[in-house]
Amino acid sequence: MTDSTFDVAICGAGPAGMALAALLAKRGMPAPRIALIDAKTLEQASKDPRSIALSWGSRQILEEIGAWPVAATAIHQIHVSRRGQFGRSLIDRDEHKLPALGYVLRYGDLVTALGAVCARSRITTLRPARVEAIDEGADAAALTIAGADSATAAIVVQAEGGLFSDQESKAQHRDYQQTAIIAQVRSSRPLAHRAYERFTEQGPLALLPQGEEYSLVWCVRPDTAARLQALDDDAFLAELGAAFGERVGSFTHASPRLAFPLGLNADPRSTARTVAIGNAAQTLHPVAGQGLNLGLRDVAVLARLLAQGATPAMLAQFTELRRQDRNTTVRLTDTMARIFANDSPAQALLGLSLAAIDMVAPARSVLAELMMYGRR
Repeated sequence: MTDSTFDVAICGAGPAGMALAALLAKRGMPAPRIALIDAKTLEQASKDPRSIALSWGSRQILEEIGAWPVAATAIHQIHVSRRGQFGRSLIDRDEHKLPALGYVLRYGDLVTALGAVCARSRITTLRPARVEAIDEGADAAALTIAGADSATAAIVVQAEGGLFSDQESKAQHRDYQQTAIIAQVRSSRPLAHRAYERFTEQGPLALLPQGEEYSLVWCVRPDTAARLQALDDDAFLAELGAAFGERVGSFTHASPRLAFPLGLNADPRSTARTVAIGNAAQTLHPVAGQGLNLGLRDVAVLARLLAQGATPAMLAQFTELRRQDRNTTVRLTDTMARIFANDSPAQALLGLSLAAIDMVAPARSVLAELMMYGRR
């Protein structure tokens, strides 16, 4: 690449970065004026085996840019409960007259679909390449890029967040002293299209339907995580069954397990010519599965504004428009994570709260709307 000037340079070609590029092109920004920069090749990213949960609202965004359908399992119901306590809530798609509340799919499948859209749109893609420095000037930002020539852009979007444990601390920073254990598991009596969020003494335990299996996200204290990771599969499945209960029968199989430390790391501010979206702006606890969905809501608003003009005024407007949804989602996930990071007395109130939500349809609708669309 020779020295190039772009309207928008996007650092990070994950789902949020590629969705932004594709949506900008769809809304009229010349594709060659959009740069996608990532340290990984698309082939490397497409092999990522992790599972992700997308809300109904996120599907609508992906449909708009032609990145849907993707191989996915629909969630028709979400069952929320508290281990060892009375009370539960059941959110059902029929109550909201939708084909699904959300979807579970492979990260690699999503980035493959988005990569194909970006290629068809002829968006400038620099990968493997890494942005080493950004020098923000009065009229543009200069990017120093390892693996490519220098470039300038009117607006730079940071869309590469990385793991909590690898990030520099932002304005809002909290280590929850929890670790998420990730795996694919099978059970003897799976219930098709029903997702579970089970609150335990150490953290939430989520089972997301994915084909004939469940995608497991089990949040526990670091010492418990280390002990669980050291178990053989049979012992691990027995511990999982004791924590979750028998709603899906007994657990019969587990894939190799991964473990990730959890924390909050967020900063909603933008500068005159740089802005962060998605995980780069707000790394959240996985409770309620809002991380990528919040990022795609960032994408939808930012694309609409930058398509009108890649200017500092649009970034300031973006920050203000996204303030309420971001703050609400950060507060919600942070509060829930802190309650379950220790033996807080507030845990005892959750069962009663869930029972109340289940009995009051408007309260149930508010919870469902927040999970599907964010704070609008």
